Amino acid sequence: MRYSASEKYESIRTVGQSSLSIKQTLKRLDICRSTFYGWLKRFEEGGIDGLADRKPKPRSVWNKLPEPEQQAIVDLALDKPELSPREIAVTYTDEQARFVSESTVYRLLKAQDLITSPAYILMQASDQFQHSTQRVNEMWQTNFTYCKVTGWGWYYLSTVMDDFSRYFLAWRLCTTMSAQDVKDTLDDALAFTGLDTVKVKHKPRLLSDNGPSYVAADLAKYLAEQDMEHTRGRPYHPQTQGKIERWHRSLKNRILLEHYYLPGELETAIQDFVDH
Repeated sequence: MRYSASEKYESIRTVGQSSLSIKQTLKRLDICRSTFYGWLKRFEEGGIDGLADRKPKPRSVWNKLPEPEQQAIVDLALDKPELSPREIAVTYTDEQARFVSESTVYRLLKAQDLITSPAYILMQASDQFQHSTQRVNEMWQTNFTYCKVTGWGWYYLSTVMDDFSRYFLAWRLCTTMSAQDVKDTLDDALAFTGLDTVKVKHKPRLLSDNGPSYVAADLAKYLAEQDMEHTRGRPYHPQTQGKIERWHRSLKNRILLEHYYLPGELETAIQDFVDH
């Protein structure tokens, strides 16, 4: 229990005016003898003001760098601003034969406002394509979406959509998201449109995100063999594929993938949604 300066002074007066012994009086006041004598000493030295609670004094840090060494590290950082705190710590240790940790250097430089913020690069994308599609089969969008089937696990829907007409050309329900799954879906799309047999001047350009299956060397080789160009959207900007992303959302909202379908039934439900 904490006592104010006035309460401590009243306790000292009570003990002094009591007809009982100090020990018995302190026992009734529920005050420890050592605490009372500490108060009494402080009262004799400083009066009532001496009885006020004192603010704790910070203890000295045994391994704190001396002021000259702190200044030497700051001077080194100013002379070589290109060095990181780690490099400054290593350089100072090599030159002065006095070990200093990276964390110590960092805290010292941060206190002096000598730590620069990392250079963040803001990646922006336009609201629309610079050259919008003008015809069917000019550009195809492709993407994966997750489908959780209760009791069976996760499946991955690979789809290909025509960017101009927004018509779905092909889809596959896969157990992985590999480059082979992408190639199989593209094979279905090429067969559906007849572009696997007829000769055209320009094959569709493929638009995808930067997923592992889309940056794989196997897919790049496949697209080169099919004479198809590949465009990938800007990282962290899913709006680039907004059309196919919106279709996936509508599909999931309509057929409730997460609750009601087994794998075979799920394929039928997806096909019904595509047909209608």
